[in-house]
Amino acid sequence: MAGDDGRTAAHDMFDADVASKGLGIELVSAGDGAAVARMRVTAAMLNGHAIGHGGFVFLLADTAFALACNSHGPATVAAGGEISFLRPVREGDLLEARATERVRHGRSGIYDVTVWRDGEVVAEFRGRSRTIARD
Repeated sequence: MAGDDGRTAAHDMFDADVASKGLGIELVSAGDGAAVARMRVTAAMLNGHAIGHGGFVFLLADTAFALACNSHGPATVAAGGEISFLRPVREGDLLEARATERVRHGRSGIYDVTVWRDGEVVAEFRGRSRTIARD
């Protein structure tokens, strides 16, 4: 749930996400089972074909997924995820991952994430979540 200032548990989680922030990922929005995150592809993210390494595209999609499934409040982690790479990305590209909750039942959820570049889809991700108890 979002507070009066629009912040959700996802914002608090992202504040502590050293990996995503270290790659320059920006939280654009998170709330009500949806989220948007952005990342600029840097030279350090290129593979041996001089295109963006799929692992970085996956990480951006996974971050948006984590933000969406944690926007409700209880701590939630990935139970699994898969991605389809549709177009290559290149140095300098600004990628935007838009996550949407498809279903949430009990402690489980399914979320779809589309990764965009300049109005075209470059990847589709589906994640499965599981709400956990905090120790």
